[in-house]
Amino acid sequence: INHIVHNGGLYKRPFNEAFEETPMLVAVLTYVGYGVLTLFGYLRDFMRQWKIEKCQNATEREEQKDFVPLYQDFENFYNRNLYMRIRDSWNRPICSVPGAKVDMMERVSHDYNWTFTYTGRVIKDIINMGSYNYLGFAQNAGTCQEAADKVLSQYGAGVCSTRQEMGNLDKHEELEKLVARFLGVESAMAYGMGFATNSMNIPALVGKGCLILSDELNHASLVLGARLSGATIRIFKHNNMQSLEKLLKDAIVHGQPRTRRPWKKILILVEGIYSMEGSIVRLPEVIALKKKYKSYLYLDEAHSIGALGPSGRGVVEYFGLSPEDVDVMMGTFTKSFGAAGGYIGGKKELIDYLRTSSHSAVYATSLSPPVVEQIITSMKCIMGEDGTTVGKARVQQLAENTRYFRRRLKEMGFIIYGNEDSPVVPLMLYMPAKIGAFGREMLKRNIGVVVVGFPATPIVESRARFCLSAAHTKEMLDTALKEINEVGDLLQLKYSRHRLVPLLDRPFDETTYEETED
Repeated sequence: INHIVHNGGLYKRPFNEAFEETPMLVAVLTYVGYGVLTLFGYLRDFMRQWKIEKCQNATEREEQKDFVPLYQDFENFYNRNLYMRIRDSWNRPICSVPGAKVDMMERVSHDYNWTFTYTGRVIKDIINMGSYNYLGFAQNAGTCQEAADKVLSQYGAGVCSTRQEMGNLDKHEELEKLVARFLGVESAMAYGMGFATNSMNIPALVGKGCLILSDELNHASLVLGARLSGATIRIFKHNNMQSLEKLLKDAIVHGQPRTRRPWKKILILVEGIYSMEGSIVRLPEVIALKKKYKSYLYLDEAHSIGALGPSGRGVVEYFGLSPEDVDVMMGTFTKSFGAAGGYIGGKKELIDYLRTSSHSAVYATSLSPPVVEQIITSMKCIMGEDGTTVGKARVQQLAENTRYFRRRLKEMGFIIYGNEDSPVVPLMLYMPAKIGAFGREMLKRNIGVVVVGFPATPIVESRARFCLSAAHTKEMLDTALKEINEVGDLLQLKYSRHRLVPLLDRPFDETTYEETED
């Protein structure tokens, strides 16, 4: 779906996103699968109630049976009877750096995933296709590690105070100036946790009498922040500008409910890259609507900062836009920078206000000094301020890996969601039984993947999510693709009806392809 045709004045580059429709038979079989699981769930609950089957889940003690229940049976139904069957696909303990390859502790379950036992064996050199290590800075050797080690010796591991008390180090000041320069904004502030950067700062920006317009697929941290703010929340369809514009028009025409007074503020919440869909926000159109209707824009660049744009400066640079057009630029250090924490960038007045008004700034402990140094060193590497071109090469390598991996999966016949430039690559599984099967089969072949199901996705859109990294070599990707192809045939996952034809003479980083006739 190429939207440059309709928005030629806004987009300076092709914008290609695909969300192939779920085949009808697959959708029907998926609902049937969940139906069968639900029936068996009720049957097993009945057996547990009559002590035919041992009850492993948390329940009230006998003397508390007349109390208001702590554990709601229906709320935990999904966890007991569906999630527990495939629980071995999650929370796998790794015991190495989460780089291009990881070591994983082997575990087994003798009671159908209610408990796990470690065998003592370590599975070595699993190709890591699940970590958000976009630029490969999650490493225990090199300049970042050496710099962090030096700072650890000088400052120690923790600060033991908030920024407003005794926890404001010169390193924190240096980091914030560097972030502001990297983003091209007047000022920036760093926080110790990415999730809290959203959930604790949105309530400081909007409140009662304000309106939040939120994308339906926004991250849980944005949703929580919006709810905590007390503002009215309205949801627009994912990346749908007609839906957003209709909400903006209605907000301005009708004002607040009952009183019809104008809203104090209208804040649009969007993400740069949506981590479950692999889609990129239509930022040129969002900014055009924001200017037209005089609203504010809050952009979450957790997954896009470092991963998009010619020099890794995120979705704003990717579209060739000005940072001044985004009122609040938020991002995290947990992905492309291989560290922890988050930031907010914008006008100096905004950041000065947040320093005194944000719960995350006033009450939270400061960032750990070695973590700060990891961010500074990796950011300078991306900017080329370390005197090398390593950072630029990593950004380019990630872009090449992304296009190559996405194209090859499409050629194999899988349904792949998202934008062609997004390093988050969802491969659709659909059926509940295939969630666990795919994760287990890939691990047997020494590939570590993340599988995702309901309620993190719609009930008929379970998927595997691959995260590409600049640390992945072509050989690693080819090995992973070969195994994915095998497992795809084994589990019959090649649902796409628009299979692509590989061009034999195409170089590694080329992205053109032909489509077969339906």
